[in-house]
Amino acid sequence: MKLSLGSLQYYWPRQQVFDFYADIAKQAVDIVYLGETVCSRRHELRLDDWLDIATLLANAGKEALLSSQTLIESESDLKILRRQVDNGHFRVEANDMGAVRLLGEKKLPFVAGPTLNVFNGETLRLLFELGATRWVMPPEVGKTLLATMEKPPAMETEVFSYGRLPLAYSARCFTARRFNLQKDACEFRCLDFPDGLPLATREGDAFLNLNGTQTQSAKVYNLLLELPELEKTGVDILRLSPQAEHSSAMIALFKNCADGRIPPKTAWEEAQQLIPAASCNGFWHDGVGLEQVMPENIL
Repeated sequence: MKLSLGSLQYYWPRQQVFDFYADIAKQAVDIVYLGETVCSRRHELRLDDWLDIATLLANAGKEALLSSQTLIESESDLKILRRQVDNGHFRVEANDMGAVRLLGEKKLPFVAGPTLNVFNGETLRLLFELGATRWVMPPEVGKTLLATMEKPPAMETEVFSYGRLPLAYSARCFTARRFNLQKDACEFRCLDFPDGLPLATREGDAFLNLNGTQTQSAKVYNLLLELPELEKTGVDILRLSPQAEHSSAMIALFKNCADGRIPPKTAWEEAQQLIPAASCNGFWHDGVGLEQVMPENIL
């Protein structure tokens, strides 16, 4: 199985982003998705900067792709999407049907992103006919649906395997609301929270993670224990999500586990020292997402 690094979900200072991807260029990850997918107000990097990073990664032997924004809200957002589609070199991950339409009209191969919400074979075949060569399974989909999904043989399957789960997107900014600010005058507060803003219940239990217009899980999705099962299911690519610290170490853990150098249970135990919150894997086991299921007879 290959490893991919999903697009950066958080808002980091410009130099931190460049330093991060300069390090990723040296890591054992095969595919890297680039671009702003969460909020169009995040302007530390422009499209030309993402293209420069894509070139850096391609020169390091990685497959670099541009990820489209999940919610297109303005003409300026649409202009950036058109430029992504017409970049002439890198494939695009389509994260809304507007991107699918533009890519399909130009007959360009693309990746069907997780926010397209593909839950049946008919939708998957439609996307394949429009040019999708890979689909990223929605994170809330479990192993039962994946095992019964009828997909074109030539289409790759990618599964979100590590990171806080992206649960929902909104036209409103919840981080701005937390500080009684309007979205259009948010003071870019997301920069203060490199892994998002934790939200707890009144009892003090971890509940959600606020990331601007995106709502994430409080716990960290972690499928290290499930790697043997993922391989048997025919998954081609494991997707990891960037975090502010220890991303390179997590890539190494997944790589060593996928290649059989570290047993899944040992890798999972080592990961507990690196992740920013407690692990969960309930969605994969067709259960409640925040649960941590310990598979039987796991080594």
